Amino acid sequence: MSQLRFDDSAPRPIETSRGFRLDKGRGKLMGVCAGISNYFGVDVTLVRVAFALATVLGLGSAIIVYLLIGLIAD
Repeated sequence: MSQLRFDDSAPRPIETSRGFRLDKGRGKLMGVCAGISNYFGVDVTLVRVAFALATVLGLGSAIIVYLLIGLIAD
């Protein structure tokens, strides 16, 4: 039979600040791209370029997604 071992260290605090938030301080229009870059930890320029490409390639459907995120978040 094997014995179970339990870690006696203190429990780690639950990380609650990971939620998505608009970043209106760094944002250009509504802070959506800056908020996405904060959430995923990437450069805001990459997110803006991705939205621009998605708008051009998706025939403008990314604009609707951007507006919905901007109106629903925060």
